[in-house]
Amino acid sequence: MEIGTNNVINQDLLQSSKLSNIKQENLKNNDDEQLKKVCNDFESFFLNQIMDVSLRSTKVAGEGAGSDIIKGMYTQAIADNSSGSLGISNMLYEFLTKNNK
Repeated sequence: MEIGTNNVINQDLLQSSKLSNIKQENLKNNDDEQLKKVCNDFESFFLNQIMDVSLRSTKVAGEGAGSDIIKGMYTQAIADNSSGSLGISNMLYEFLTKNNK
């Protein structure tokens, strides 16, 4: 079998008239999923900051040399697992989708 440009490149993709076949629904769904993920990540970051400030003076992780690291890992795990459950990400998502049309 001989390898040439006809075998490697799909010629239909190079024609501009064929580009109209891309479904806008798939692109919109992909954008919505990415926006939802970003909103959840923001909620996780926000919760992490709140917990970091509120647990700053506590001894929840002990008083040793690595207590700050353990406390940071603890707050990060709680924030990541609670992402999407406070409602902040849903409000942000609704706001951005309504105002971004």
